[in-house]
Amino acid sequence: MSELLEQMARLRRPKLLIRAARFGQSDYNRRRDLKRLLAQSELPPPASALRTLLEIEAALEEARLNGTAAYSFLRHIEVLIAVMAEARLLAPCPNPPAANAT
Repeated sequence: MSELLEQMARLRRPKLLIRAARFGQSDYNRRRDLKRLLAQSELPPPASALRTLLEIEAALEEARLNGTAAYSFLRHIEVLIAVMAEARLLAPCPNPPAANAT
């Protein structure tokens, strides 16, 4: 699991792609969007979904860099939105501060 988060931390993408993906986070619906992006009827666990999404994203990034005619900027953003959302499900939650700490 941590290797997936480390892999995400190493991603370097154009600011416009990242900003668009961050903006799209509020509309992300795991059940609807992940099934469509992965073309699966059942939702995989977050780690499995993230692994597959990172593979899809790598292929999209290669197509972007090579100027492939079939490259879709919108699909790339959709995949990045899902990558960010799935990574958020895997990230360890910080400990909340104690309510009455003195």
